[in-house]
Amino acid sequence: MKPLYVHPDIAYAKTIDTDFYLNPAYFEASKENIFAPSWQYLGETGMLNDNTTVYPITLLPDYLHEPLILTRDNAQQIHCLSNVCNHRGNILIPAACKAKHLRCQYHGRLFQLDGRFISMPEFQGVQNFIPENNHLPELPLYRLGNLLFTQLKPGPSPDTYFKEMMQRVYWLPIDQMVYRPDLSATYEVNAHWALYCENYLEGFHIPFVHPQLNAILNFKEYTTEIFPYSNLQVGVAKAGDVCFNIPADAPDAGKAIAAYYFWVFPNMMFNFYPWGLSLNVVEPKTPSHCTVRFIAFVYDESKLGSGAGSGLNTVEMEDEAVVQQVQKGIRSRFYHHGRYSVLHEKGTHHFHRLLANSFTNA
Repeated sequence: MKPLYVHPDIAYAKTIDTDFYLNPAYFEASKENIFAPSWQYLGETGMLNDNTTVYPITLLPDYLHEPLILTRDNAQQIHCLSNVCNHRGNILIPAACKAKHLRCQYHGRLFQLDGRFISMPEFQGVQNFIPENNHLPELPLYRLGNLLFTQLKPGPSPDTYFKEMMQRVYWLPIDQMVYRPDLSATYEVNAHWALYCENYLEGFHIPFVHPQLNAILNFKEYTTEIFPYSNLQVGVAKAGDVCFNIPADAPDAGKAIAAYYFWVFPNMMFNFYPWGLSLNVVEPKTPSHCTVRFIAFVYDESKLGSGAGSGLNTVEMEDEAVVQQVQKGIRSRFYHHGRYSVLHEKGTHHFHRLLANSFTNA
């Protein structure tokens, strides 16, 4: 793999080399350099209910393929554990269930719901077997309202990723958000995962690609703010359109904000609307294909179907069409780099810098 470099000054910078999208070696290396140390969405606390104390999850199933379990123990503590028995590698829990312990169905090894080893049948005579060294690996767990996130290997703290977002929208009733599967959707996109993300990270294309959204947002007041591992695009409503009721002590008091578009490195978008949150998770599959999950959480149903948070499927179709054209274009022998709009592409420049630095600092 050749070195990646993006100049820190957007006025001088070229976009990241197309080799990042096209060379399968980068796609493979991104698993450990980008995704494993980042915070990834697991699900929401409602998955662990009265009838379910154990919930298996495969994290990024077509890419990282990491089998995990969410458990809720007798003290109502939630844990994120490896779902692989440390005896012979069997998947411990194949389906969500209510259980007091975790028992491997292969040879009967038994664990507490917090991952602590309990027992193993027929292991008499095994030398140097230390029970304390046979607990299931427990992963860090970060909770944002009812949303759960984890990190597969040591990396920056969750505050590094989420602090600015939570400070900005602290006044939203995030704890009251209700998951709505009927409003959620999954899309298959024939494009590299990073191309999808970088399209999200600039409002430059809105007047050209999204006529319905452009009629709602005031493009002249559209802004982008950069943070260490996230950034924010603020969509201001045109006169009369639906916007947030922002308290007087909040940073955006007095502004007609129609949407907060928070992106969290590398693959999550938190789209806050007056009705709730559309969490978009981009899951890599191949260097030319990704899955995008729109996961909806509602706290004010009366505002559904209005403002910037309406017509999300239409906006998605418009984004997919242009991103899939870019996927074709980057294969051209005549294209390797572009330049950035200083006014409108700060978010994309920031993303490319983080990508390049992930390999430089590896």
